[in-house]
Formats: sequence, C-alpha cells, structure tokens
Amino acid sequence: MNANPFLVDVARGAMVESRHRGRYVVADIDGRIVAAGGDIAAPVFPRSAIKFLQALPLVESGAADAFALGAAELAIACASHGGESRHVETVAAWLARIGLGPGDLECGAHMPSAAAAAEALIRAGTKPSALHNNCSGKHAGMLATCLHLGEPTRGYIAPEHPQQRRVVAAFEAMLGLDLARAPRGVDGCGLPQIGIPLAALAAGIARFGAPVKLPAARADACRRLAAAILAEPFMLAGTGRFCTRAIEACGGKAVIKTGAEGVYVAALPAQGLGIALKIDDGAARAAEVAMGHLLRVHGALDATARARLEDLLAPPLLNAAGRAVGGLAPAPGW
Repeated sequence: MNANPFLVDVARGAMVESRHRGRYVVADIDGRIVAAGGDIAAPVFPRSAIKFLQALPLVESGAADAFALGAAELAIACASHGGESRHVETVAAWLARIGLGPGDLECGAHMPSAAAAAEALIRAGTKPSALHNNCSGKHAGMLATCLHLGEPTRGYIAPEHPQQRRVVAAFEAMLGLDLARAPRGVDGCGLPQIGIPLAALAAGIARFGAPVKLPAARADACRRLAAAILAEPFMLAGTGRFCTRAIEACGGKAVIKTGAEGVYVAALPAQGLGIALKIDDGAARAAEVAMGHLLRVHGALDATARARLEDLLAPPLLNAAGRAVGGLAPAPGW
C-alpha cells in the first residue's frame, strides 16, 4: 500500500521527534488539479470544514432575508466557534428573535473550547448549554430555515428531514457528485456526515469562493456567506484561532475553515482555487501548519501576513515552563 507523504515534522532540539502524514489537493472551479499529494480520490468525512455548503439553504430559502440576518449571524452559521460570550449571545439573540431557544438546538452541550470562556463558566458554577456547542450557529441556521419553510423543527438533524435532504442536494451540486452511495456517518453535533473524495471537496470549495459558473441564486448565496465571514472572522472561530487569524491576515484573499480530525479547507476567490487537506492521524496541530504552507505557496499570504502568523505557520514546541524546545514545520521538500 502506498503511504501518504509526510507533510509536517515535529522537532525537539535538532532531532525530528514525530512526523505527520497526510494528503492535500488544490483544484480550480472546473475540478482541474493544480497541486496534490497522497490519495486524493479516497473519501474523507469533511466534518465542520464543509459548513460553508451546509449554510447555503439558509440563504437560498429566503430565511436569511425573512429573519433579517446580518453578517455576524451568517458567519456564525458557518462556524466552529469557541463558545466565547459574543458567540453565545449572538446565537441566543438570534433564536429568541425567531421564537425559539436553546432547547430547540439538537447539537448537545459541551464546554467552550476557548479556555477563558470555559474557566468563566467553572468560576460561575454554571453548566454549559447547547449555545456553547461550537456548532450552535449552524444548528440555529437550520432551525431558521425550517421555521421559514413551515417544516417541523423537531428532528431537523435526521437524514430523512427535508433540511438534510436540501443540504445533500447542495453538496451534490457544488461537488459535482452523486452521493447516494457515499459512506455515511454522524458528526459530533448529531448531523449527518458524508464521505467525500478530497479532490471533489477542493473543487467544491473553489466554486464556493468563485461562484462564476453557478446559477444566480446559488452564486449570490455563496457570495453573501463569504462576505459575512470576511467581515466577521471572529464569529467563524474566535480569539487566537487559526481560521480567524489567517482570514484577518490574508486581507480577503482566502476564506478558511477547519474540520475535526485534521481536515482543513480554504477558498482563494481571486484565483478560483480551493484547497482541501486531511492529516492521517487527525492532528489539528499538523493540519494548521499544512494549511499555512499551502496558503503561502499559492499566494494568499504575503510577507506582512506571514509575519503576523509566524507563531502559527511554524509554531514552537513549548515545555511546561513555557520555553521553546523545538517546533513544527512543513516537511523538507514539500
């Protein structure tokens, strides 16, 4: 069996201590491969990296206009947020405005991934709610769509619900695939996951960023969601997070999104390119370094942006005292 290439090295002192294998692909809106490494035909569960496409029905259905959603709400509909106060307050206010509440979210509750937000809950003796779930904005968007279309809001996460059928239809159109026989799974937030070849994922993300060949309504939805993310990058992730900081540093050149288990995607709108990668062992630390490398190679990061992201592009390996004892970097020759 041919192994995927080494993409990221982890050095301690002068010696490479660990290495992360993975696969990546850069494709254009027509599916032409610009750059690739590893098995890009094998399916991956894109996890949260595909939230851009899951949010398309929110805009296309008219729900975004009906409920007067602004950039912050559209961005958080695509988010894997850290559960910081602005994230939680935005989703709570959105739900209240449409006559729903946290109890209508079927994503479950977990502690905020943002350390300060988690510590604040612990100090207050408060348990997290579904609002703190990193996917609460996506679920609020789905609830808003169902409400606008007069559909049941209970059970909206089930594969047979009209909402999930809409999402699959959007996937198929954006990816250029028939997903009827694709591998199926369930995401951490309870929504369906579908196995997608990495090459098709990159092409679909390219089309999202540069929707010049899409039908007018879908192209408008893509542009509105991308514009919202570029206007409100904090809502997509949060303080110090790679997605937020990289989008800010790129200055409109890239729309970037993480997914669990070492998946990352990015759209480069001006170039009509999409990037998708998957780290074999699921390590987020390696996925961020790999995505940073691909953004640099393909022109999304100029010298100023690279300087702003230096600690993320080549993050130091710290010991318990906070001293640098090594670091992560793209594998030599990549």
